[in-house]
Amino acid sequence: MSATKFNRILLAVDESPCSERAINYAKGIVADLKPSLALVTVVPPTSPTSYGVDPLLGQQPIIVPEVSEIQQQSAQNFLDGLANEFSAASETFTFNRIGDVRDEVLQVAKEWTADLIIVGTNGRTGFDHFLSGSVSEAIIRKATCPVLVIPLNCD
Repeated sequence: MSATKFNRILLAVDESPCSERAINYAKGIVADLKPSLALVTVVPPTSPTSYGVDPLLGQQPIIVPEVSEIQQQSAQNFLDGLANEFSAASETFTFNRIGDVRDEVLQVAKEWTADLIIVGTNGRTGFDHFLSGSVSEAIIRKATCPVLVIPLNCD
């Protein structure tokens, strides 16, 4: 049995404090293997707001485009700063997507032909898990490459 060398690692991150453990774990792997690294973050679509809208007058909730732009810029700034922390990687790419986290991470992994996906999990169980599901579980089920899940257990 030969050891597989991962040349293209995709790290799915967000700006939550819980993501820090997966980032630190990935830094060790990148320092050892010196792969190409893709950092991906996904911003959920902006929800319409009903602030100042009267449904009795037939007014519909609106989407404020500036909110989406601010979220995207904040996510890109986060990725750019994080990319600087991975100097050991042979090259670093950033992907800033809008949509469903699971779908977008899997799409980037497919487009970029990742050898390994690293993703964190918050360790929810029971009713919390039932309500929110698990993005990491969904990625494991649909991924076409190995997935390394870093347990975060961050409350």
